[in-house]
Amino acid sequence: MPTSFNQSIIEEFRANGGKVGGPFQGGDLLLLTTTGAKSGREHTAPLGYVRDGDLLLIIGSAGGASRHPAWYHNLLAHPLVRVEIGTESFEAIAVPAEGTRRERLFEHVVRAAPGYADYQTQTTRTLPVVVLERSEPEAGEGPGEINNLADKLLQVHTWLRAQLRHVRAETDAHFAARAAHQGPGEPPAPGLGMQIRQHCLAFCEFLTFHHTSEDAHIFPALANYHPHLRDALDRLRDEHRTVARLKDDLLALLADITTADPGRFRAELGRLSEELLAHLDYEEESLIPVLAEVPFPPAPPVPEPAAT
Repeated sequence: MPTSFNQSIIEEFRANGGKVGGPFQGGDLLLLTTTGAKSGREHTAPLGYVRDGDLLLIIGSAGGASRHPAWYHNLLAHPLVRVEIGTESFEAIAVPAEGTRRERLFEHVVRAAPGYADYQTQTTRTLPVVVLERSEPEAGEGPGEINNLADKLLQVHTWLRAQLRHVRAETDAHFAARAAHQGPGEPPAPGLGMQIRQHCLAFCEFLTFHHTSEDAHIFPALANYHPHLRDALDRLRDEHRTVARLKDDLLALLADITTADPGRFRAELGRLSEELLAHLDYEEESLIPVLAEVPFPPAPPVPEPAAT
């Protein structure tokens, strides 16, 4: 099967440290890997980008087509994405800008890359401006170097705690902005915004993956080699189910952010936070001493000697 145009760009990008020739030579190009909204499979697309300080902006232009590109629908369903720039690869949370922020950022993009203004004139849809926010913890948080499974667990827990703090801070800011509004002009929208939705969805999706992996792989192995941990593992599994129920209740409120009740969302988020943070503390207390003895990443298997 012949290589597609996009695939040839992706291969050239990765083979040459982010540099490509042809019509994209000298341009700012990144690779965005999203998870399919329906298929669940990874899809990578080469996209132009514009910087706004530390933020990366990508535009759902689709060359001025009448429909949003597939990658945009993917990141709405699965906000946690992978970004490649040059030789660097990192995870980010994709957040479509809204309202006056979207207008300001689009003007900034057009100043840097005027072609996007032409694309906007070719379609009646509003071209999405998507902000790619690095999802890494703040400097100094987490274990730093990963040498064993305990370090890896702490790295995951640090990410979860940081994202939970972020969602709670955004929610509190939403309420504060509404309370502080006075005089003319529109108050903040009563529903939840995309910033809250995308970060909450990314957090919940990663939490599901983490707990599912523990239940399917880590906990059975620990129960087999460390029978004295079985009571603790049973408690952790029970807590997984409780957290999953609270998480699903929260996600149900995000089905339509324009009508979501922020007060109820805030209350559900508080319940999830309390349960999850207690769970993470207990898991670290129970499992860190044992997991510290397990190297990570695991060493490759030693090949058997050839028969003589």
